[in-house]
Amino acid sequence: MLQARTLRYRSSASFLGALVAIQLHEGRDPVAPHSLSPRELKQVLAAERAGEPFLALRGQAGCLELHVLGRESRTSTVGRRAEMDLPIPWDGEVSGLHAELQCLSGEWTIIDDGLSRNGTFINGRRISGRQRLHDGDRIRVGCTTLAYNAAAQGSVDESTVSAGDAPSLPKLSDTQRRVLIALCRPYRDGGSFATPASNQQIAREVFLGVDAVKMHLRTLFNRFELAELPQNEKRARLAECALQFGLISQRELG
Repeated sequence: MLQARTLRYRSSASFLGALVAIQLHEGRDPVAPHSLSPRELKQVLAAERAGEPFLALRGQAGCLELHVLGRESRTSTVGRRAEMDLPIPWDGEVSGLHAELQCLSGEWTIIDDGLSRNGTFINGRRISGRQRLHDGDRIRVGCTTLAYNAAAQGSVDESTVSAGDAPSLPKLSDTQRRVLIALCRPYRDGGSFATPASNQQIAREVFLGVDAVKMHLRTLFNRFELAELPQNEKRARLAECALQFGLISQRELG
């Protein structure tokens, strides 16, 4: 059975309580750019470094919940009933037994072969039967969105992060700021599935060579403690960190 270790973090409870019905209806992305508090973002990064795949979702009160899945071969249940391995009792559009999560040789799949009344969707497309999960997939059950993070094996960070510590914001040179702004430019419309700018796009915007852009990005990865993440995740995480921590504002991306 799923041994889910749930980590809950609350921010502005009264505000979230007022908006929870709207948020559930919209099925908002739980880890969308600009949606995480610095504490939540720090916890997500720590979970990634632990190297175990996990699902992120927003609970009834708007708190972030991380359900660590592990890599052992097993089947786990998702649904509205309390006895489910991953229960979602607050969402009336989720079936009592909605779908199954199954791990095979360390790879997670989701199965909905008629279990649910309202269907299971991955990245906006309704599935039928079994579908393998890929890093970054967004799963919607009822009005609740689950974000799947495959994490990376062999990147365990044994250090303990104090939940009360505010992140230390690195100081940036003018060139580093311009590189960061260019990297984040595709996020100016607030899209959940935006892709950071490429090295070539950044180079054209800031009038630097591609090699110089790569050098500045390597420095930024180190300063944000992202150097050990998989290569295809570093750029997105760097952009999210810059936006979440307020180093780059939406106005600068316009």
